[in-house]
Amino acid sequence: MRDKWASLFPLFAAIIPQFVIGQEIHVPPNSVLESLRDLAVLDPNGPFRNSSQRFEPTANITLKPPYFQIFDEKFLEILGPTPSVRVIVENDTFAFAHEAPMWLPGTDEVFFNGGKTVGRPVSKIDLGDLKNSPTGLINFTILPLGPDIQITNGGTIFKGDLLLVTTGLGQLPPSIVRVNPRPPFNDTVLLNNFYGRQFNSLNDIKIHPVTRAIFFTDVTYGFINGFRPKPLLPNQVYRFDPDTGEIQVVADGFVQPNGIAFSLDGQTAYIADTGASGAVSDPTLPGTIYAFDVMRGSQSFTNRRVFAYADTGVPDGLTLDTHGNVYAGCGDGTQVFSPTGRLLGKVFIGASSANMVFAGPGRLLIMADTKILLANIAAEGMDLNL
Repeated sequence: MRDKWASLFPLFAAIIPQFVIGQEIHVPPNSVLESLRDLAVLDPNGPFRNSSQRFEPTANITLKPPYFQIFDEKFLEILGPTPSVRVIVENDTFAFAHEAPMWLPGTDEVFFNGGKTVGRPVSKIDLGDLKNSPTGLINFTILPLGPDIQITNGGTIFKGDLLLVTTGLGQLPPSIVRVNPRPPFNDTVLLNNFYGRQFNSLNDIKIHPVTRAIFFTDVTYGFINGFRPKPLLPNQVYRFDPDTGEIQVVADGFVQPNGIAFSLDGQTAYIADTGASGAVSDPTLPGTIYAFDVMRGSQSFTNRRVFAYADTGVPDGLTLDTHGNVYAGCGDGTQVFSPTGRLLGKVFIGASSANMVFAGPGRLLIMADTKILLANIAAEGMDLNL
């Protein structure tokens, strides 16, 4: 790999000279440069790993998670010259920060929900509190939401409000709920059925950047985990028009369609299939991000193709930066892929992360159940305040 990069030094130096010193690539602090050539052939006697084990390929590494793994020089443009990553919220007593990270630009608050916790409460942090924190840590506040919010999973911003999907609980149906982020946190249920049939367990949700239609995924994790009845529908991806009430299936054929995201122009959709993670973990099932073309008019998904496969765990929540790079919450942190699906690098936290969100330019917040991490990098997320 180093021989290949040597041929690219003149071009690379012209594009981002701050990373090149003479004929050497300058590796930013708290980062490690991995050689794909060295990884191509391992000792036949091992050690090899399984899909749940973390991947720290550099021998005798002195860095401890969290840090950055660089697999492609393009990741240096994403990181910038002085990237950093640290824990800003921590509570080891329960998993308070699992899914649905949502940043409100006007107040600089981030909302999210708990996972693997009864009720999965929705909480928030104020990033402005970091300015006055002597320890670098800030606290979170659990929101007093109403009974429409039973077990939440995915979420996004919708016209300045929170848009949450619930998984359903017992006979209570999975639903899409619009929530006021300010007291009294009143809410409105926008959808809770498909022409009379309950969904299985709604999982994640995004707004299309052009049409402003709502897209969401449905899985069977509620049934697998014992709090939902037998599924009545295939695991599918749906489009919902909140103005007309129209609901339609736009993609099927998944094991467990999970995270969802769109390209900046809305012409490409990304769906993470977490089929390998179920009642019994099966690494032969998908841990895959698929890309689709979004058809004009119907906005159905077509031209399905493999975009990327997560090397550790499964890809869960997805988001994009302004250059079209795709960020995925995986079994070892946040993995970052180029627009063509090439693994560029990782924010390696040494633990599983279900989701992440950009909170303005250069700030990436990573959910890690009992922790929230802040990565200060050069990239900027695409606008999700739709």
